[in-house]
Amino acid sequence: MKNNFWQNRGIPLAWLLLTRQPLRLLVAIAGICFAGILMFMQLGFRDGLFDASVTVHRLFDTDLVLMSPRSMSSISMSGFPRRRLVQTMAHKDVIGTTPVNWNFLLWRNPQTLSTRAILALGFEPSDPLLLDPGFQIKAQALKSSGRVLFDVLSREEFGPVPKWFAEGKVVETEVAGKRVRVAGLVSLGPSFGADGNLITSRETFLKLLPTTPPGSIEIGLIRLRPEADPEQVIESLTASLPNDVKVFTRKEFIDFEKNYWRTSTSIGFIFTLGAGMGFIVGCVIVYQILYSDVSDHLAEYATLLAMGYRLKTLFGVVAREGIFLAIMGYVPAYISGQALYALVRSSTKLPVEMDSQRAFLVFFLILFMCMASASVAMRKLVDADPAEIF
Repeated sequence: MKNNFWQNRGIPLAWLLLTRQPLRLLVAIAGICFAGILMFMQLGFRDGLFDASVTVHRLFDTDLVLMSPRSMSSISMSGFPRRRLVQTMAHKDVIGTTPVNWNFLLWRNPQTLSTRAILALGFEPSDPLLLDPGFQIKAQALKSSGRVLFDVLSREEFGPVPKWFAEGKVVETEVAGKRVRVAGLVSLGPSFGADGNLITSRETFLKLLPTTPPGSIEIGLIRLRPEADPEQVIESLTASLPNDVKVFTRKEFIDFEKNYWRTSTSIGFIFTLGAGMGFIVGCVIVYQILYSDVSDHLAEYATLLAMGYRLKTLFGVVAREGIFLAIMGYVPAYISGQALYALVRSSTKLPVEMDSQRAFLVFFLILFMCMASASVAMRKLVDADPAEIF
């Protein structure tokens, strides 16, 4: 039984060929790891920036969103008459609405007195706005004029507002040149278009930005009955409302913002190109390693062919070398990617996360890179002239 085991046991030729020169193997692993890290970072930045562009959008307590067709993105919002939102209440499936003003204002850092643009949202404090169940209690403080809720996840350039507020200090500063007081903290998170956020009442918002017409809003949040079909409600509202507004589902509202950054800017192309360059670099490195291996053992491969081994069998050896390289290069690339994502999150507060879809995508890209390189390297043997080998 034991003798049969050793007789039937195959020789791990691919592994022996790889480990014959440890230094070359380490260089190959380092090259593949570098290519994997480059792909992880480029795809992570791209997806992270797209996700960051809808940080606030995801938090709205709404089923449908009313918006002006002239609005291009969160950094270019156009107003529409508030009465359009009131008109939606005539639909039998609409149970509530929230008018929202949305614009960028200048925030003065209370410590350094420097100014920086901040996204300001204005709404009626008695209306639902965010999915956070504790937000409604915080919103009651906005009923006093000149009060704002500051986003605790805003970048540090806005000042040590969360720290001062937690210490019990009265935090006052200027927004758009007018005095405001921080009445509470919320957790929204910066987006690609906004480094910080604040929430206030529509009354205070109109005082901060008096050029905004009182009857104008930038977003209308619409809540439906649980049993309502959003698509049918959209169809009905679109038919009944004038064409100065558009109705989106919550998902369409999020996709609308992502599509702007994906198609109307060079962000998607730049980071996708970066991932492609990482793929090409990896292909070159793996090809050089496998090509050198085939060249160094060309006589041995030719001898095996002369002994009756089929070319497919020898290709399997080189292919297994490619698989080994893919696995050994991917593991450190994945670990490094996780560490770099954590560094990016802590430094920029952008939602760069390692998801399973991207992890599998990079693995299959590395695997394809190695297998394609193995196929090209084997052409050396296919095209070789026996007279030159021996």
